[in-house]
Amino acid sequence: MSSEKIVVCGGGGFIGGHLVADLLRQGRRDIRSVDIKPVKEWYQHSAKVENLQLDLQEKAACERALEGAHTVYNLGADMGGMGFIENNRALCMLSVLINTHLCMAAKKHGVQRYFYASSACVYAADKQTSPDVTALKESDAYPAMPEDGYGWEKLFSERMCRHFREDFGLTARVARYHNVYGPYGTYDGGREKAPAAVCRKVIRAKLSGKHEIEIWGDGHQTRSFMYIDDCLKGTQAILASDILEPINLGSSEIVSINGLVDIVEGIAGIKLKRTYNLSAPKGVNGRNSDNTLIKKYLGWEPGIRLRDGLEKTYQWIYGEMTQR
Repeated sequence: MSSEKIVVCGGGGFIGGHLVADLLRQGRRDIRSVDIKPVKEWYQHSAKVENLQLDLQEKAACERALEGAHTVYNLGADMGGMGFIENNRALCMLSVLINTHLCMAAKKHGVQRYFYASSACVYAADKQTSPDVTALKESDAYPAMPEDGYGWEKLFSERMCRHFREDFGLTARVARYHNVYGPYGTYDGGREKAPAAVCRKVIRAKLSGKHEIEIWGDGHQTRSFMYIDDCLKGTQAILASDILEPINLGSSEIVSINGLVDIVEGIAGIKLKRTYNLSAPKGVNGRNSDNTLIKKYLGWEPGIRLRDGLEKTYQWIYGEMTQR
């Protein structure tokens, strides 16, 4: 297996960078990492792998990226946190070109295993109207009513993978990620997700002495957050499995945004005055991962406690913010 070429698309991003590093730790050496950003702007990169700057929305770039590939991880997408996806729906939809052209290139080059990173944003909005949400099971994606823009692209691309598997024999596996977080990720600039944003805001309040924090929404909206190490383990296990349908990959530990702030305040050793921006993007009122299927298929589910993952994330962001 170690001699078979692995291609990580979106390798300059948060999850992709961690995946490349994890594959190297496992002794894999024939790795190609591909991203649209210049290599010097990648979240992580290693001289031990082939690093390519390519725009995977282009068909020719996808064919170049997948030359000689045995295994492909498609983590490439133009995306970010709720603030980004609510205000950039067309850009999110254009990521459909990435998966479409990668599937075509995978068929052309005889790729043996293909992974597509989908999202919990595919789930129907009418099942996420209350903070006291019932955990979402895989069948809740239909009848379709996903997050506008980003969610529709993910749901369509799931179907693309399914039909390439059914019609052309591409061994495609799909995981629906639920809010992945951890070190070496975006924490400011508009694309960051809630855990990193809250860490940044708490750190800034602590460093500035202005003990206040603005929370998007009323703080009662609920989510689950999966630490990057669980994401990496689950992603590789799903790709290696016989699971044909899209499957949840997320923590089932639910928390409100207020509760998330509580945890980060505890890590920082500080209490902040909270103000609530009710006009800011906040997404659905409640979302959690039903892990019945992944436990059935893999005998495992993401289990790293939110507090433990947040502590590592907070320390990394603190170091980034204080070394400038």
